[in-house]
Amino acid sequence: MKKNISIGMALIPILGLIGSAVASIFIWDASMHIPLLIGVAAAAIVAVMSGWSWTEIEKMMVSGVARALPAVFILLIIGIIVGTWIASGVIPTMIYYGLSLIHPSLFVPMVALVTGIVSITLGSSFTSIATIGLAFMVIGEGLGFSGGLVAGAVISGAFFGDKLSPLSDTTNIAPAMADTDLFSHIKHMLWDTIPAFLIAIIMYWVVGLFFVPKSTVNTNTIDLITDGLQDIFVIHPLLLLMPVLVIFLMMKRLPAIPTLIGVSFLGGVLAVIVQGISVSEVVQIMTNGFSVTSDIDALDSLLNSGGLMSMLSTVAILIIATALGGILETTGAFDALTAKIMDKVRTTGSLISSTILSTFVIAFASGEQFLSIILPARTFTKKYKEMGIDTKNLSRSVEAAGTVGINLVPWGITAVFAMNILGPSPGEFIPFSFFVFLVPLINIIFGFTGWTITKKQYPETKEIYRRD
Repeated sequence: MKKNISIGMALIPILGLIGSAVASIFIWDASMHIPLLIGVAAAAIVAVMSGWSWTEIEKMMVSGVARALPAVFILLIIGIIVGTWIASGVIPTMIYYGLSLIHPSLFVPMVALVTGIVSITLGSSFTSIATIGLAFMVIGEGLGFSGGLVAGAVISGAFFGDKLSPLSDTTNIAPAMADTDLFSHIKHMLWDTIPAFLIAIIMYWVVGLFFVPKSTVNTNTIDLITDGLQDIFVIHPLLLLMPVLVIFLMMKRLPAIPTLIGVSFLGGVLAVIVQGISVSEVVQIMTNGFSVTSDIDALDSLLNSGGLMSMLSTVAILIIATALGGILETTGAFDALTAKIMDKVRTTGSLISSTILSTFVIAFASGEQFLSIILPARTFTKKYKEMGIDTKNLSRSVEAAGTVGINLVPWGITAVFAMNILGPSPGEFIPFSFFVFLVPLINIIFGFTGWTITKKQYPETKEIYRRD
């Protein structure tokens, strides 16, 4: 006989995950792989104690991972794209022209804008923070700007790009978990991401006016990077047509996997034609990523990236997290934690707010992006369908809190990473991470006003709920 899991029992795997995640971040200095495995083990023990057999638990994990397989394939292709786009000069060209836009009087808003351009091209907030973000911190210090302000602008730009890029892991995971498609998800996120970023840019401009740059401006870092890019690559504005092509294909809503495969191979062709790289080198870059050694550490960190192999660690985290999600979902453990919230959801406003709140709960509990997206997305999918609301609203909401809002968690992986790379503490840069505050807020406003909320009737829909 299988027993209903109580709230106390449901908390065991969550608390196990929280404890091990905190230890991993502050003591072990390790990734989230082991804490997630500890969460899986705890969830399995709770399931056995509640009457589930090990064979059934294995099926739960397999079911959870199976839903993520399209995202797994996309992530592997993304690794190839990053490698070929660097080798072809596409990403270096984006960085080169982005850095050329920097002007001291508009430094702070340009930090957010250029970091956003780089991040949407790379599809990685962490890479953008560790490379172009670090360079901006050095430049900002030379100009006399607050470290917390510059770091906040870097984080806003990095997660703006991460949120919209079809190359981003979280951007692929959210629609896969919410039962919608990648390009519909990205197109729907334009409604909250673009306004939030524009408002943030204006706020950075206003705040930046209170800082008077020093009379002597040291732009050596920018010059070193741009000169280094020109020495290694053929930089040409026509290469910017590549990201334009991706945006066009995204708007056409073509199937994601064949589209991204085509884009990755086109990058390889450009590497051969434009940069003179041999076919064998392109294949090696597709596998292991681009590699170069120069006299500029920041440039090497920026360029030594990509390749299918580079995504295996991310794929491993995704597999473990979805296996945990499969157990918590099938056994009803996460339902037990969210039952009271779900019972009170009757309108679109309360649904969107509850989704974002639940995502923040997981984010503050685990400090981990993937789990913050996966668990709420899987839990709320049925509710969205029952209420006749398109699940792309769900994927947008979990991204708002799980991908972007998680930066408000001082002990979260993203905030700790930013602190280690950029220098200022979370307490210094979180107040200036304007984009991070605005995205969840805009989604809540959309929920209560009905703006941009798309309706859709699903075959399994049994009830029609009214909207606020």
